Amino acid sequence: MANTKSAKKATRVASRRTEINKSRLSRIRTHVRKVEEAIAAGNQAEAQAALQAAQPELMRGASKGVLHKNAASRKVSRLSARIKAIKA
Repeated sequence: MANTKSAKKATRVASRRTEINKSRLSRIRTHVRKVEEAIAAGNQAEAQAALQAAQPELMRGASKGVLHKNAASRKVSRLSARIKAIKA
């Protein structure tokens, strides 16, 4: 347990940031899941629209430090390649 005033504040801040980061990560996962579901259904137009919504969420997560920049770019790249592979 924290004893000093600064350590107690650090604990409060950390728990607050953890909640915010969990929320951001959850939003990212939800958007990516929607893209993957559209890909699985074979609907290229719907998958492309879902990717357009997911890409800003991924990049926002990268800029906020929830996700590494390269990981976010890799996810976008791989999802877009999978969408291209769908027969229109």
